[in-house]
Amino acid sequence: MQLLFTLCGLAAVGFVLLITVYLILSGIPAIRKIGLADFLFGKTWAAGRDQYGILPLILTSVYGTAGAIVIGVPVGFFTAVFLAKAAPKKAAAILRPAVSLLAGIPSVVYGLVGMCVLVPMLRSLLDLPAGDSLLAAILVLAVMILPSIISLSETALEAVPKEYEEASLALGATELETYFRVSAPAARSGIAAAVVLGIGRAVGEAMAIMMVAGNVANMPALTRSVRFLTTGISIELNYSQDGSLQRQALFSIGLVLFLFIMLINALLNLVLKREKED
Repeated sequence: MQLLFTLCGLAAVGFVLLITVYLILSGIPAIRKIGLADFLFGKTWAAGRDQYGILPLILTSVYGTAGAIVIGVPVGFFTAVFLAKAAPKKAAAILRPAVSLLAGIPSVVYGLVGMCVLVPMLRSLLDLPAGDSLLAAILVLAVMILPSIISLSETALEAVPKEYEEASLALGATELETYFRVSAPAARSGIAAAVVLGIGRAVGEAMAIMMVAGNVANMPALTRSVRFLTTGISIELNYSQDGSLQRQALFSIGLVLFLFIMLINALLNLVLKREKED
């Protein structure tokens, strides 16, 4: 069994290495032709004129992910605390299946609901010519990351030893103070893992965002149509020709997206490591 587990671990590492090597080999040629500075900091994406600047796509992905995290993490964390510590049994019996159901809904359904309900609502409320915008994408992503954050955070909070909470209550702390000053800090590694998973879901989502963001490579603004890195690949990959600069540029976007996710994971792991050392 030890040999089997070792082989499975090596296979996982091998798959990551293969993906990394493939993206590097496929993405570097376009960066060489276009120029690294023009590719990363160019503001125009126009395949017909061989202009491939992805700064609007990068900033849109950063702003969209950050907005989803700002909305989704607090809501998910407070919901997890409620379910793990304070919810009556009847309420928990209703909410937990609802959270699981959210996790099982396909991305295209989120996008369809956003396109048919959220986009017209934003268009009406904000008096916009078109409701498909960065704001709509942020709201959809915030809902999509909730199941991951709630489930993992709840599991981490329930794993905190009861002795910690009993000692806090014995010292005179209220239940609310105990939940947020004892239980949550003790479960911070699991909560951080939930946030990392949520960020990965938000960064890697394409289908739902394609249906609500507008898919125009504009510089990001809340009420403007925008294009994310993932949707840029999804939209143009089908009609780009093999070996063309456009196809190579799309692989370069994939390389940038891959490095972006790797950087986020590395930074969060570094923060967790420092907290454990402290």
